[in-house]
Amino acid sequence: MPDAVGADDFRAVVRGFLAENLPVDWAGIGAIASHAEADAFVADWRARLAANGLLGITWPVEYGGAGRDKADQVVLVEELARAGVPAMGSNDTFGIKMLGNTLLRWGTEEQRRHFLPRILSGEDRWCQGYSEPAAGSDLAGLRCAARLDGDQWIVDGQKTWTSRAREANWIFLLARTDPRPARPHQGITFLLVPMDQPGVEVRPIRALSGESEFNEVFFTGAVTAADHVVGEVGGGWSVAMTLLGLERGEEAATNPILFRAELDRLLAMAAERGTASDPVMRQRLADAYTRCEIMRFLGQRILHQVLVSGTLGPEASISKLYWSEYHRRVTQLALDVLGADAMVVDGRLPLRAYRADDPGAPNTTGSWVGAFYNATAGTIYAGTSQVQRNILGETVLGLPK
Repeated sequence: MPDAVGADDFRAVVRGFLAENLPVDWAGIGAIASHAEADAFVADWRARLAANGLLGITWPVEYGGAGRDKADQVVLVEELARAGVPAMGSNDTFGIKMLGNTLLRWGTEEQRRHFLPRILSGEDRWCQGYSEPAAGSDLAGLRCAARLDGDQWIVDGQKTWTSRAREANWIFLLARTDPRPARPHQGITFLLVPMDQPGVEVRPIRALSGESEFNEVFFTGAVTAADHVVGEVGGGWSVAMTLLGLERGEEAATNPILFRAELDRLLAMAAERGTASDPVMRQRLADAYTRCEIMRFLGQRILHQVLVSGTLGPEASISKLYWSEYHRRVTQLALDVLGADAMVVDGRLPLRAYRADDPGAPNTTGSWVGAFYNATAGTIYAGTSQVQRNILGETVLGLPK
């Protein structure tokens, strides 16, 4: 991958990479029949992306990135989505998108130089420790605690709904370090904790789909170094909100590409099954198309704002609220197109437990029922729709709390 490529040529560079690394009859990762084969492809593909400098391309060169801008990131994801290949590995949503970008904002120079190259190489695989049994949308109610003992933190408590925890060897988490804070959001610290130690236990959670991507994580005297704090001790809430903004809005300009590929599959399925000729169904399909296009325009607006200001504000909540409500609506429509067939799940479920199935996925009931499960959860994780509306009401409309 050339070190210096103009923005106008970057798309051609990405297309050249795809031509060199994909077979001519490639139909998309969604067309791979089994989970095991698809997981093996993702691992190999991630290694190719890393070897060609196509992971973390907006990160500074000194940390292993390419120093490119957000517009180039959109170009990259556009081309990868159209080719039907992933833009990252299985745990990279947590490592690259969330933690890596948060370290660029809040991390020390030592933390950046140590962790960022290891995230890109895949040596460190991350998961997220936010939610607890008694602290979901009310994250400030968390009970997981940490205390400083000499040159290390001792962590005790529990996290739940932790995606990909069994594949991770590190977890970033929020822990209460002041048991009696003046306000609930104070006294919380953002810690980086190794998973490969006796004090950490991971238990899978079996979902309705039969999959176990989510997990419970228990900490019993788990330890991490004293300098594995991101931000200030007791000031983890501000760090956490930065990360949640990235989780909610960083992909605002690229999510619509994947949702449009999913919508095209739905339109083709409706035509094949003859339901597109029904006036009511046709109106619902047109509504889905319109909403998907609005999402694209919204994403472009948010991208422009990020390029101008360098930050995500309330736009992150707008994006998350919009796409999650859209996706629940469109996957319900897909099940209505399938009709009674949707009651029998046939074919593999989506590879991941969030957002759309992968490009190239067949119009099987397994794919669409799995996407419906994902969409239902999408209005809950990363802040429920009600939480997003409250954020927008308070920060944009100026409504009282």
